[in-house]
Formats: sequence, structure tokens, C-alpha cells
Amino acid sequence: MYEDGTGLLSIGALSRLTGVSVKTIRNWSDQDLLPPAARTPAGYRRYGPDAVARLEIVRSLRDLGVGTAAIRAVLHRERTLADTAERSADALDAQIAALRSQRAVLRAVAARGSAAEELPQMTRLARLSAEERRRIVADFIDDALDGVPAPAYRSGLLAATPDLPEDPTPEQLHAWVELAALVRDPELGAALRRLAAYSTRTAPPADGDPAADADAALRVATLMRTRAEAAVADGVAPDSPAAAPLVAELVAAWLPTQAGTPDPPTEDGPAARTRLLEQLRAATEPLAERYWRLLCTATGRPAPPRWDTAGTWTAAALRAHLTPLQVDRTVFGATDPERVLYAYERVGRAVGALVAGVRPADLARPTPCADWTVRQLLDHLVWESLMVTSIAEGTPRTDHAADHLGHDPRTAFEDATRTALTTFRSSGMLTRTFGPYEAPGALLVQQVVVELLAHGWDLARALGAPTGLAPEVAEETLAAARRIYGAAPRTEGGSFAPERPAPPGAPAADRLAAYLGRAV
Repeated sequence: MYEDGTGLLSIGALSRLTGVSVKTIRNWSDQDLLPPAARTPAGYRRYGPDAVARLEIVRSLRDLGVGTAAIRAVLHRERTLADTAERSADALDAQIAALRSQRAVLRAVAARGSAAEELPQMTRLARLSAEERRRIVADFIDDALDGVPAPAYRSGLLAATPDLPEDPTPEQLHAWVELAALVRDPELGAALRRLAAYSTRTAPPADGDPAADADAALRVATLMRTRAEAAVADGVAPDSPAAAPLVAELVAAWLPTQAGTPDPPTEDGPAARTRLLEQLRAATEPLAERYWRLLCTATGRPAPPRWDTAGTWTAAALRAHLTPLQVDRTVFGATDPERVLYAYERVGRAVGALVAGVRPADLARPTPCADWTVRQLLDHLVWESLMVTSIAEGTPRTDHAADHLGHDPRTAFEDATRTALTTFRSSGMLTRTFGPYEAPGALLVQQVVVELLAHGWDLARALGAPTGLAPEVAEETLAAARRIYGAAPRTEGGSFAPERPAPPGAPAADRLAAYLGRAV
């Protein structure tokens, strides 16, 4: 209330009315934000009836972060409130951006456990403007593609330069930091240069339908990735006979997409498969693929499907089957169903005796199969019997990567081989045909016999046991392996290494191992 009949408020009364401290009111008065209407003879401030409203305006603007000079300009009508609000909002945006950058760096460091040496570089890169980030990548692209006449490829790269969101996640910030380091790698520049040159050399004519061409290429790429990943999951080696029809299917789907390219292949053959292999190498440049994945992560775009597994398998399959397979049907008729059944039983019994002697400590031992321990080898042996059994039953398994041993390898092996024998006898599999080449079931079982004997030899060698397994059927199993795999190429990423010599007088199981690339 007014204290002295003058209609004026003391500083204490104004403080009580507004809840603002006397010290703050005195400070704002000294800064000409809330000038007193008068002073008493003793020099005490007195405030007029508009002081309460003026004080609320000052307090509101201060709470919004508006500076003293800007508030004074508004109160003195030197600048409009709207103009001041816009300027203050712009300044606040800059502060928020800086704070977000700081928060992103701190969270990234906390989430990824970055070393102290990385912090200055991470902070500097996080503070770059969008234009500065684009310039880093654009300069890299200009240098990498200098002199390569590939305007469409260059435009595509430039259109995808990174732009971090306002509030990047730790993953986005780390992706940008790694990307900024990657574009300094000359190997990435060389990879993009190769891709640009390949793009120019194989580009379809300008009067084509780019959208339709892109859709067709995407369908073929999806088919390749799906088939290859399924083959890997099912344990189909790229140089095995089972891979040949898959390669033929992929080439047949790919050929129509080449119709508009220079000198297009018109039929399946070595020339077409060599062209596809070259295209696959170009599409799966590891550094280029890493570049695009980092770019997508940094910008929040969906990452492209990974091609490492599918690309490696498809390339190996193309190299192994560069010439379309001409099926030798004489192999089909050379397999006696009853003899194959007997061989499976004898080899299964011999390998089962080895499995029965495996101790828990043996499971981690290395084997002659590269990168396989005893446990992994046993799992593969069980899988072979489970897989051929499922084929006989008409429901081929797709769980190649699962654990088929459990806690009892011996029981798992015995159950799988016993069930397989029962199914072979009861299902009529041995006289039925399977697959696109109508291979007899007896031939499929014969392949499993070769696998069991060869990997049984690996197990014996790993355990330090005698390797002359199943002598009563080993010689004919070696002959079958020569018939089945004699024309199969020994290529990188394939099932078998080049044949090695066996010592004179070596038992048939040793000679089989040497034929399949083991050092005997």
C-alpha cells in the first residue's frame, strides 16, 4: 500500500507486492530498467503506480534470457518488443545449438568410452556448421573423382553429403567423426574412383527409363542377397554342386538388366558370369560400403542391407562355376543304393566310436578343418545327418547355424545317425530323385558318407587316434568322392583345398583326406 499519502511505494512495499527481492529491485533501478518516480529528502527511492506492471515486464524478459540492454531499449521504446523477441530467440537458438553439441560430445564419450586423445577432434567436428561438414565431403569427392567423366555418379555422391540433426545421438556423432577420418583415407578415394569409372563404362543409354532400370536392379540385388544368405545358412559351399543351380538362377535373373548396357551379354556363359563377377566386385567395395553406412547412420537415414556375407558367397560361387554346369549323369547311375546304405552304417559306426571317446576337455581342441574346434566339427557331423534326413522327409532344415550337440555330443551323434538310417530305409529316399538336376537320393547319401569319413579323419587326427577308419568301405568312398567332386574347382572360399599327395601305402581314409586337401 502507499505509505506516505503521496501515492508512491517504498522499495520494501514494492518488494512485498511483487515477491522480487529489495536487492534485485535496487539493481534493476540502478540499470535504468525500473527508475524511481521520486526520492525522499533522505534519498530513499519511491515508485509510482506503474512500477508493479513495469517490474513484471522486466522479470518476464529476464526469465526469458533477454539481456539488460535489450530490455532497456524496449522499455524506452527504442526497439519494439517483437523485434527484441526475434533477436533474443535467434541468440537462444545459437546457445541451444552449442549446448546440444556439448551434450552430444559428452554422451558419445560416455557411451563409447572414447580415449582422452579423441576428445579435441570430436569436439571440433561436432561444432562444425552444416556447410562446413558438406564442404569436407565435397572437397574429398572432387579430389577422388578428378578427371573421371562420371557426372551422374558425382552428383549422386554430392547429393548425399552428411547433415547432422540438431540433436545428434552418440551413434550419429561417432559416425560423423569416423566418416570425417575415413574421407582422408586414400584407399577410399581410390575405391570411389574405381566405382565411378565402372559406372561410366557400364551406364545404360540416356534415353532409357532410369526408374524402371533401378527397380529391376533392386529386384535382382534382393534376390542375390536372399539366395546367398540362405545358402550360407544352409551350409551350401560356393564350390559345391549344390551351388551350381543357384548361380544359374542368379545369372538368369541378372541378364535382362544388362540389355541397355554397352555390349550386353545375351546368354549364360563365361562372358556373362565374368561380367556379373566384375559388377559384384564393384558393388561390394568394402570401404565404399563403410562410407555409405556411416553416412546413413550420421544422417539418420535407413542403412542399406549388408552385402559382406552374400557378396563373399556369390563371388566365390561365380568363380567356382564360371562355366555353367553340364551335369554328368553317369555319376547318378554309378551309385548302388544298398551299398551306400551299408557304407553309411559302417562309417557312422567308426566315427561314432571316436565321438564316444571325446572328453569335455577335447571339445576346444583345434582340428585339420581351418577355424573349427572339435565341438564345431562334431556339430557339423550331426548337422549332415540331420539335413539329409530332413530332405528325405520332404522338409529340408534351415537351422545350419544352430547348436545341434547340446550337452551330450555322443547322444546327439548316435541319435542323428540312427534316425537317418531308419529314414533312408523307410522313406524310399534312395530311389527317389531330388533337386533341379533330379539327382537320386542315393547320391545325396553318398555325399554324406564322404563328409562323415573325411571329417571323421579330421576328428581322429585332432584326438591323436588312428586314422584308418572303416577300411571295409573307405576305398569305395574315396572312389565316390573322385566321381562326385572330380570336376569341382578348388577355389578360394570353397569346400576343399587343392589335392595333396598321400604317403605310399596309406590307408584309403588317409588318401581321401589328401584328395580333399588335408596334409596327411
